Amino acid sequence: MKKIFKYLFIGMFGMLVLSSCDSKMLETEPTDSMSGSTFMSDATKALIPLNGIYRSMYTAGWSTTGNTHQCFGISAYNLMAEVMGDDFIMGAQGSGWFWFDAAYNVKGRYTSSSWRSYDLWMAYYTWIANANYIIAAEGTMGGSAEDVAYVIGQAYAIRAYSYFMLAQTFARNYNFSDDPCVPIYVEPTMTTTTGQPRSSVAKVYTQIDSDINKALELLAKSPAQRHPSHMSYAVALGIKSRIALVEEKWDDALDAAKKAIAASGKSIQSIDPSAFAPNKANFINSVGQGNVMWGAQIVSDQAGMYASLMTHMSGTAPYGQRAPKQISSWLYSKMKTSDARRAWWNPAENFLQKKFEFSNEQTWEADYVWMRVEEMYLNAAEAACHKGDDATAKQYLMALMAKRDANYTTEKSGNALETITTNETGSLLEEILIQRRLELWGEDGRIYTIRRLHQGFVRPSSYGWPDGLLLPTHSLAMVDPTSYLWVLTIPQAEFDGNVNMDLSKDQNPVGDYPE
Repeated sequence: MKKIFKYLFIGMFGMLVLSSCDSKMLETEPTDSMSGSTFMSDATKALIPLNGIYRSMYTAGWSTTGNTHQCFGISAYNLMAEVMGDDFIMGAQGSGWFWFDAAYNVKGRYTSSSWRSYDLWMAYYTWIANANYIIAAEGTMGGSAEDVAYVIGQAYAIRAYSYFMLAQTFARNYNFSDDPCVPIYVEPTMTTTTGQPRSSVAKVYTQIDSDINKALELLAKSPAQRHPSHMSYAVALGIKSRIALVEEKWDDALDAAKKAIAASGKSIQSIDPSAFAPNKANFINSVGQGNVMWGAQIVSDQAGMYASLMTHMSGTAPYGQRAPKQISSWLYSKMKTSDARRAWWNPAENFLQKKFEFSNEQTWEADYVWMRVEEMYLNAAEAACHKGDDATAKQYLMALMAKRDANYTTEKSGNALETITTNETGSLLEEILIQRRLELWGEDGRIYTIRRLHQGFVRPSSYGWPDGLLLPTHSLAMVDPTSYLWVLTIPQAEFDGNVNMDLSKDQNPVGDYPE
């Protein structure tokens, strides 16, 4: 079978083989050096291809052949999911980056290798394929038991995370257990490997659970994080808490979040609005801060320049100026005047964001933060509230809010939610979720939270939404959590090469509902 492309990617830490062929987009063959003794003979050397995977998680230009300025790994995919929701507003189209995601105008472009379907599918399956090679080497890998556990545990965590994100992107939510999801591969794949059919949502989540639990078992033997980009024991616990929230396994979500807080050794970061501009601790741009559990440390020679998060976010950067990123005025109004987070947005500039800025704009430098300990407090609070344990929920909520608003109190109780995110019941769960929306604005992948809570959303112009993003033709699907509005189409390249994938039967609806 003719290969479309295959190249060697040299990152800060080492090598990752990134390749594809026209039989399946995930087929990744190792070079002789990767599959032989050079890299897989012992755990220390196996960190080289492992670190290559992490390097690709924040690098543009390899996962798609076009639109690379909006395709720079995890942070780009989080931003995509933010603009698809209800709280994160693009004030104008600008150069067009992320606008088509926000306008729900990408699903029909699945035949192209330059758009979101191909980009996401290629990225996650490449990480899976490379993780599979590392996992397969476990039995022959030398080195200390602790080092082997650290390497193999991360490979399982990467695979769990990748399937988790694929499932949330290319299928409806967890409750549609019989729906088709994505193909599963747990062995190294070659050009001769037969493509797998779509597995059900239930089967994919069974694989996700198996992988994250195996990752935790191994990483518990070597829990210390050796680099901020690594999926350590604490990070794997954080990922498990995210998974459990989607699965509505509240005990597991609470337990994992609590353990993640303890294992991370991280603490909630204070915000000082009186010294906001010079105090970089107030910005979300450094993995060196004491609240950051996981992220990409980016030095000047690895900065993505125009293909980077801060170029899109910062109001002083080219793309940020042309397409300003703003918070919904409705959500901003939920903060009291004493809430320090108000400094993250400027109401005098249409609620322009100030939360994400370069650490050095001259060199395009800024780290990418993928998990903060504050999220774990919110996960714990939400899970406890779903369980009916208001006392524990308030314990974790108040621990966060003590660092945000000295005057904050709440007497709310219960876990009732409205079907629309901006309609209110006055419950404690709703309050926790509002604080989540404020705290994790720009980071959480908002559409995924809306989906897992079975809610819909609206975009009134009165909240700050421009006319081009009001979505009048999608008004029914926006408030219907069972719709396919936010389920991406599978790229044509997968159907072209996978004998067990039929475009006429296996493609997701291009519209909001099946025809």
